[in-house]
Amino acid sequence: MYLARVYVTLKPTVNDPQGLTIKGGLKSLGFEAVGSVRAGKYMEIRLDAASEAEAKSAVTEMCKKLLANPVIEDFRFEVDEAKT
Repeated sequence: MYLARVYVTLKPTVNDPQGLTIKGGLKSLGFEAVGSVRAGKYMEIRLDAASEAEAKSAVTEMCKKLLANPVIEDFRFEVDEAKT
């Protein structure tokens, strides 16, 4: 059993209105040091796989086919053996 931690973020050239809204909220709360915010998605996926390589391959396909929009988003992930 493996645990994948998947991070999906907008590509640097894509506008991030959610990030701008968060930045504005933080500034209005007094966090003036905030220069920028980029919002994204985080997912944890537990999967059965014969090996770490097989798990990584499966997660890559999941990201390409559903979890990330390759036109506007990048993804990265970590795969570790799941602790029970």
